[in-house]
Amino acid sequence: MLNWTDIDTVMFDMDGTLLDLHFDNYFWETLVPATYGERIGMDAEAAWSQLQQQYRALHGTLNWYCIDFWSDKLQLDIQAMKDATRDKISLRPNVLPLLTRLQTHNKNVLLVTNAHPGSLKLKMQHTGLQTHFQQTISSHDLGLAKENPGFWRALHQVAPYDPARTVLFDDNFNVLQRARSEGIRHLFGITLPDSQRPPVQHDDFVCLHDFEQIMPPLLQATGTSNDGR
Repeated sequence: MLNWTDIDTVMFDMDGTLLDLHFDNYFWETLVPATYGERIGMDAEAAWSQLQQQYRALHGTLNWYCIDFWSDKLQLDIQAMKDATRDKISLRPNVLPLLTRLQTHNKNVLLVTNAHPGSLKLKMQHTGLQTHFQQTISSHDLGLAKENPGFWRALHQVAPYDPARTVLFDDNFNVLQRARSEGIRHLFGITLPDSQRPPVQHDDFVCLHDFEQIMPPLLQATGTSNDGR
C-alpha cells in the first residue's frame, strides 16, 4: 500500500485521523446545541436544527473551524466548554506505535490541522502527542482552511516538503482532493474517523481502518535521513 522508502515527510490530520472524531461530533452536535438552546430559551432539538443551517453555510471555510468565531456568534465560551469535556478526547487505534516507529526511521512528521490553536493546544496537552512531531501547524496560522485553494502551497513556505515524497493521512476527503490538486502524491483517507458511527469509504482514495495496516512495511523500510534538507 505504501513504500516507506519513497517517503521523507509524513503529514497527519488531527481530528478523525489521530484522534477519535467522536469528541468533536458530540461537542458540536450535542453539547453546543443543548447549551446554546438553554441560553436562548429553546429546546436542544430546535437549537440543533437552527445550528445545522449555520454550520452548513460555513462548511469548508476557516470560520467553520474557528472557536473565536463561534464563541462570538453564539455568545458561548467554546474554549471553556472544550476544556470541561476534555476527558472525551481519545486516540484512534495504533496511533502511538506508528508515531514512535516514524521517529525511529527519521521521518519528518508534521501535524497539519484545521483545528483552532486553542483546540490544538488542549488536545496536545491531553494526549501528550506533541513530542512526536517536528512541527504542529494550525490552518488558522496560514489564514486558509486545508481544503481552500493555495493552502498546501502556503504550507510549503512554513514547513518545506517535497510533494512527491510526502504522504498525507486525513479523514476529510475534500482536503485530500485539494492536496492532490496541489501536488501531494501519497494520500490516505480514514475508514472510521468516529468510533461511534458507521465506516466511510471513498472511490478515489485508499482508506485505512487501523494504522496497523501500514506498519509492517515500515518495520522493514530503510530510514531516510533528513540531514541537509
